[in-house]
Amino acid sequence: MSADTSVQGGLLQRLSDELAGAVEQAGRSTVRVNARRRLPATGIVWSANLVVTANHVVERDEEITITAPDGTEYPAKLVGRDPGSDLAALQVDGGNLTAATQAPVEEVRVGGLVLALGRAGSLSATIGVVSAIEGPWESGRGRRFNRLVASDAPMFPGFSGGPLVDASGRVVGLLSSHLGRGQTLAIPTGDVEKIVGSLQTHGRVKRGYLGIGAQPVALPAALREAQGLEQEHGLLLVTVEDGGPAAQGGLMIGDIIVTIAGQSVQSLDNLRQSLGPDSVGSGIPLRVLRGGQTQDVTVTVGEQPTRSNE
Repeated sequence: MSADTSVQGGLLQRLSDELAGAVEQAGRSTVRVNARRRLPATGIVWSANLVVTANHVVERDEEITITAPDGTEYPAKLVGRDPGSDLAALQVDGGNLTAATQAPVEEVRVGGLVLALGRAGSLSATIGVVSAIEGPWESGRGRRFNRLVASDAPMFPGFSGGPLVDASGRVVGLLSSHLGRGQTLAIPTGDVEKIVGSLQTHGRVKRGYLGIGAQPVALPAALREAQGLEQEHGLLLVTVEDGGPAAQGGLMIGDIIVTIAGQSVQSLDNLRQSLGPDSVGSGIPLRVLRGGQTQDVTVTVGEQPTRSNE
């Protein structure tokens, strides 16, 4: 065997050992979730007595258990679920669970090695690289995310709710097969933390709701000049739900929203960003174009109706 071959073999062996070590570390915080009739799913020990998983694998609200890495089964209670992000939180009483070590998305690099883990049966892992960190991301079933981590690490059945981890064994995101068709996508840890906080406080995630359908529309230069507008687009209301927050605030089909709370609105993303959890129940000022003239209205933001479990 040549010296070059020997060195190469040594490097590969060290890489193999480090990746196996990463799986072992992350595996200490990867549990089986028993909450549906068919194949069990996976969960991540997020903090003391708290496990996070994918909402769609929690098909019942009671008689839920988790299986720890040592094989011990513990009862779990549903803290809350958010079909909008496909996340659910479970409280586990008893046991000596090890919380996962997390990595912020800012430390995740495109091209970096990652591992997808699952524990529907015994601990399983696949390997790939981070192919993209993108957002905002429109995913299946009407879900929208500020960003998602995409990789080419395959997901086996039962991997949903499990961790995507870096080469050091730190969790970079939570996996769900419902996030994209055939893609391995994970919700970054920082976003999971925010959602989990809301689930622990409210049992759900509040999302602002106006009861409108809108689409971007170009504003003619003459109209912009006449009304003192610098932006080139606004949001044309094509539907206004009867009895909804927008209708109660006086908005009408054909109105063009140009600002919300003093900030220009030129896209649906701008609108969504203005309707965060803190906006629910508050009066929010809007400026609209109606008949070529600007008008100011105030709309009390409602809470988006909760979608059923998917």
